[in-house]
Amino acid sequence: DQCFISNKTKEGCQVFPLYLYSKTEDGIFKEKQRTPNLNQEIVNKIAEKLGLNFTNEKEQTIDTFAPIDILDYIYAVLHSPTYREKYKEFLKIDFPRVPYPKDQATFWKLVKLGLEIRQLHLLENPKVEEPITNYRGEGDNIITRKLTKTDLGYEPTTDTHGKVWINDTQYFDHVPLIAWDFYIGGYQPAQKWLKDRKGRVLGFEDIFHYGKIIVSLTDTYRIMQEIDTIKIE
Repeated sequence: DQCFISNKTKEGCQVFPLYLYSKTEDGIFKEKQRTPNLNQEIVNKIAEKLGLNFTNEKEQTIDTFAPIDILDYIYAVLHSPTYREKYKEFLKIDFPRVPYPKDQATFWKLVKLGLEIRQLHLLENPKVEEPITNYRGEGDNIITRKLTKTDLGYEPTTDTHGKVWINDTQYFDHVPLIAWDFYIGGYQPAQKWLKDRKGRVLGFEDIFHYGKIIVSLTDTYRIMQEIDTIKIE
């Protein structure tokens, strides 16, 4: 009743669904009867400023925008390195303040980039199906490395790439250092994913999945730099 992420700890999490769903008398949610979970006054201000019409669901109709577009716009803004640096002290103590989009062109550029990052993080972007790493070595596929200062997992082979060892004989090759060091919140996903599976055998799907994570993190970094070329406010 307190937590939406971990079923073992009492984290104080906040959840903001994009839509609210009505229920039937037997308690079943009706997907077709959902309403955007957005402040309509703010939505109206955005619509007026951009000269667009707001629709409850995404449409292909020209000059319209939907809740998912607002979400993707926000997702892009929150991944701007300049925004993060500028407001880093405020972000430690409060919810982020998202600036209104300044014009329609800027809005749609950020929506596009936010969509790409969101799909990358959900591993739904087609790019994650194209691996940039290779899994090499002979062994039992068991993760034994602790990934500590004395039991390293990452071995640089160039200034930008390296090997990620899961044990003494097997490794992921050509892993970008950017992906290995990348933080999302307080975690480094490329490292934490392996740490959480120490002692386990990696199957084919696990190996493929880790490759997707590396693609996702690498491309997220690239898109973040692209977002920073757009003046947000």
